[in-house]
Amino acid sequence: MTMKVIGAGVGRTGTYSLKLAINRLELGPCHHMEEVLHAMDVQVPLWSAAAAGDPDWSTIFHGYQSAVDWPTACFFRELVREFPAAKFVLTQRDPERWADSFGGTIYKLLAGRAEAPPEMSAWLEMASDVITQSGFPAGLDRDGLAEAFIAHNEAVKAAIPARQLLEFEVKDGWGPLCDFLDKPVPDEAFPRTNHREEFWDRVNGKL
Repeated sequence: MTMKVIGAGVGRTGTYSLKLAINRLELGPCHHMEEVLHAMDVQVPLWSAAAAGDPDWSTIFHGYQSAVDWPTACFFRELVREFPAAKFVLTQRDPERWADSFGGTIYKLLAGRAEAPPEMSAWLEMASDVITQSGFPAGLDRDGLAEAFIAHNEAVKAAIPARQLLEFEVKDGWGPLCDFLDKPVPDEAFPRTNHREEFWDRVNGKL
């Protein structure tokens, strides 16, 4: 098994749009946190083990050629060693705007996980572990989140060789991504999705 594209950008940076784009470029199937939600009984124990330092990457990514979003983004250091031929994409956005988006979605969800249904508990604990290990522990304010976001991105750039890494904002569309992945530009608009309302629709479908 090998992985062609790995996303090192954290959630709320356009990772769902990137997933759709990678699939459209025929470099998928692309793993995303949505896949964990759809197969919690299989995926959550695997990712919990990875968070505890015992990853089984061949099983985690079985059937996938690419992966973006959390939990994957937490493990960029391990994954560049495991898949040295992969190309990495660091999705970016303005740190303050990211902090607002993350704070109003994922961070809010994790803060209220004690009230979630029991069947969601293991997934939420795994997500909390992974996001904390990514540098975003509970209790950060807006400025703290923005600073942690910058720190994560700098850590990615320090760990991934420049020739293997694309810093990418989804607003820039197909051009930079297709150039980096050596794919022709599709004759259609770049996918843009998963605004805050869509996030809660996806999560509430499982809560």
